[in-house]
Amino acid sequence: MRVSQAAHSGKIALQILHAGRYSYHPLAVAPSAAKSPISPFRPWALTARGVERTIGHYVRCASLAKQAGYDGVEIMGSEGYLINQFIAARTNKRSDHWGGSYENRIRFAVEIVRRTREKVGADFIIIFRLSMLDLVEDGSNWPEIVALGKEIERAGATLINTGIGWHEARIPTIATMVPRAAFTAITRMMKQELKIPLITTNRINMPSVAEDILARGDADMVSMARPFLADPDFVNKASNGREDEINTCIGCNQACLDHIFKRQLASCLVNPRACRETEMNFNPAVQKRKIAVVGAGPAGLSFATVAAARGHAVTVFEAAPEIGGQFNLAKRIPGKEEFFETIRYYQRQIELHSVQLRLNHRVTASELQALDFDQIVLATGVKPRTPQIPGIEHSKVVSYVDVLRGKVKLGTTVAIIGAGGIGFDVAEFVSHGDHSLSTDPKAFAKYWGIDFTVAARGGVTGISRVIHAPPRKIFLLQRKEGKLGDGLGKTTGWIHRAQLKDMAVTMLDSVIYEKIDDRGLHIDRKGKKQVLEVEHVVICAGQEPLRELYDELLKSGIPTQLIGGADVATELDAKRAIQQGAQLAGA
Repeated sequence: MRVSQAAHSGKIALQILHAGRYSYHPLAVAPSAAKSPISPFRPWALTARGVERTIGHYVRCASLAKQAGYDGVEIMGSEGYLINQFIAARTNKRSDHWGGSYENRIRFAVEIVRRTREKVGADFIIIFRLSMLDLVEDGSNWPEIVALGKEIERAGATLINTGIGWHEARIPTIATMVPRAAFTAITRMMKQELKIPLITTNRINMPSVAEDILARGDADMVSMARPFLADPDFVNKASNGREDEINTCIGCNQACLDHIFKRQLASCLVNPRACRETEMNFNPAVQKRKIAVVGAGPAGLSFATVAAARGHAVTVFEAAPEIGGQFNLAKRIPGKEEFFETIRYYQRQIELHSVQLRLNHRVTASELQALDFDQIVLATGVKPRTPQIPGIEHSKVVSYVDVLRGKVKLGTTVAIIGAGGIGFDVAEFVSHGDHSLSTDPKAFAKYWGIDFTVAARGGVTGISRVIHAPPRKIFLLQRKEGKLGDGLGKTTGWIHRAQLKDMAVTMLDSVIYEKIDDRGLHIDRKGKKQVLEVEHVVICAGQEPLRELYDELLKSGIPTQLIGGADVATELDAKRAIQQGAQLAGA
C-alpha cells in the first residue's frame, strides 16, 4: 500500500526500530547475550552473519518505505534499542570487528546509514536518532558521541534527532515531573559539532515551549510524540494562534506507555479518543437534547464538552467556585503542575461550545426536575472514606483534602493511613513542600545526578539525590502485605518510591490500626505492637461515591446516569473518569 501524497508541504518518515534485548520474546537477539533488566528473556548473541543480515533488514525496510511513498525514514539508534546496544560497552561484549574498540562498536550504526543511503539515493530523507545522553553506567561519553555524530553525518544522514536515556535508566526523562524541554541543552552542544540540522525532543508539549527552543538556537527542529495523542489537531491550532485550545499532554504515561508495557491498547488520559477513533466518532447529534451535568470534575467536564460539541444544550452545575474537581488537588502536588493545563483546556472548551456553567451552585433534585432536562448526568465525585478506627474523631486526625488545600498546618511527625495514589501524593506534598523539581531544570539535573557535559560515561554522575532536609518525619502505611505503591503507574511508580525514600519516609505494609489517642497512632505490624508518636494522622483510606441526588432523580423518571467517582470510587482514576464521560457523551 502506497502512502497517499497529500496536498500539503509536510513530510512523512517511517521509523525503523529493532528492540534488540528489549524485545519481549524468547528469540530476542542482541550484540551480546546480556539480559535487560526490563525484559524476562535473555537475548541470543548475533553471529557475524546475523549482524550482516540484520543490517540488510534495515536497508530493505528503508527501501520498502521509499517504494510505499514515504519521504524518508528515521533509524532508531537511541533509547537502548539494538543499535544503541552495539554502541555502548555496557551491552556490547563482542571481540570481533563489531565489538571491542569504540570504532568497532559504532560500525553497526554507521554501516546501516551508509548502506541505506546507497540504496535509497540522495534525495530520500534519513534521520538518525542518536543517543546523546544514555543515562546509564558504561554508556558513551561526549567525545565518543560527537565522533559517532560525525560518522553518521559522513555516512549520509539528512538529520540527526536527539535520543535521551535508555528505557532501563533510573532517571526520569519524559514523566510529568521532568521539567519542560529539560534536555535541549545537549542538542545545542551537538549543534556546534555538526553541519546537518539537529532535532531536539523530550517533554516539549506546547507550541510556546517549541518556539522558545528554536529562538534560543538549541535546535533546528523540534520533535513531539505524545502531544499529538493528547490533541491530534495540535499543529493546526498552533499555526492558527489557538494555543489556548490545545489539549496538553501532561506527561502522565498512564494510558500510552503504561498500556503498551502491559500489552494493552495505547491511548491518552486527557484524550480517550486517541487510538479509538473508529469506536468514538463524536458525530453531530441527530436529536439535540437538553442535558444537565452535576459536577465539574474530570468526568463531568469530559462529558459536558463532548456533548456540547456534538450540538446538545448542556448546563453544568458545580458547588465549588471553580471547575476541575479532584484535579484542583492534584495540581498542588510537586511535579503535577501540568494539571493546570487540563483545567485550562476544559475552561476554553466550555467557552467555545457554549456550555452553561453555574459555579457555587449546589443544585437540588427538585430544581433539576423543575428545569425540564431531557437527561441528567451525575458526576458528583467522591467523598473521603472514614475508616473504623477507635479514636478516629481525635483532633490529630485530618483529611487529605484539607491537607492538600492548605487548611491544616501539619506538625513535624505525620502518619499517612493509606498508600494508594492519594497516599503517595500526600506524602510527596508534605515531604517536599514548595520544592518542585518540575519547574527548575538545574535542580532537577542536580537531584537526579545528570551530567550535561557527559564527561561521566552515560552522563550519570552518581551524586546522591538530595532536595532539602525533610521538613518532618513521615510514616506511609497500608493494611495489605506487599510493596507500597504497587498499583502506581508501571513507568512512573518507581520514581515516586525513590523520591519518598530520599525524603526518609518510612513505608510500612501489613499494618493493623488499633487506635488513635494523645500518644499517637497505635498499630500492630506482623504481631509486633508499637505506637507511632505523631502529631497528625492523615486519612487517605479510599473514597465513597457521592450520590445524594441519584435515588430521587430515578424516582422522577428523568434518564439519569452516574459517571466518574460517583459511579466507581474504589480509587481516584482520572483516566477512567474522562473516558467514561466521553463515551457516554458520544453515544
